[in-house]
Amino acid sequence: MSCIAVIDYGMGNLRSVAKGLERVGCQTCVTDKPSEVIAAAGVVLPGVGAFPECMKNLRERGLVEPVLEVIERGTPFLGICLGYQLLFEGSEEFGGSEGLAIIPGWVRRFSQGEGIKVPHMGWNAVRWGAPSPLFEGVPDESFFYFVHSFYPVPQDRSRVTGWTDYPDSFAASIQKGNLLGCQFHPEKSQRWGLKILENFCRLVGSKDILSVMN
Repeated sequence: MSCIAVIDYGMGNLRSVAKGLERVGCQTCVTDKPSEVIAAAGVVLPGVGAFPECMKNLRERGLVEPVLEVIERGTPFLGICLGYQLLFEGSEEFGGSEGLAIIPGWVRRFSQGEGIKVPHMGWNAVRWGAPSPLFEGVPDESFFYFVHSFYPVPQDRSRVTGWTDYPDSFAASIQKGNLLGCQFHPEKSQRWGLKILENFCRLVGSKDILSVMN
């Protein structure tokens, strides 16, 4: 399958992600079929909703093993919002839930305080950390759209490619080889969000993806 598979596990903004990719010239397919995920040229795991329910749906649809397989194989993989959080060991949402455990670290809830509303909704500037081809051509401190109540805390800060503040700094994006994740929604982030999706499509088409992304 030459398309980018957008994983359908019964939750999330699937159509808007697919439309964003199509807008920058990518061929996409929204699918819940493990065989199509495994055969895809690139994979996107979007997500909106509760962490435990999303993990439950992935397991019930037989999608956990295909996700692990394509990441291990080196297929370009992008997790967005909750799809990014699912890549970690687990989340403290609803008392604690195990994730895919691909990236060491845990997902924590924002502490509500004076001037801090939960969920965090709106535009935040992202400053670049470790270099990533996902952000090629995107200026430092560009604004992206966030909607979330939880945020990831990776053990290895050297993997963090973008930081933002609410009110403290947290990992807005990360990269581990062919595995990329962002807490913000590129498909809702106008010009620079579409540029990120365009960059991901370019990486999917790369003949030597591992050398490009290491």
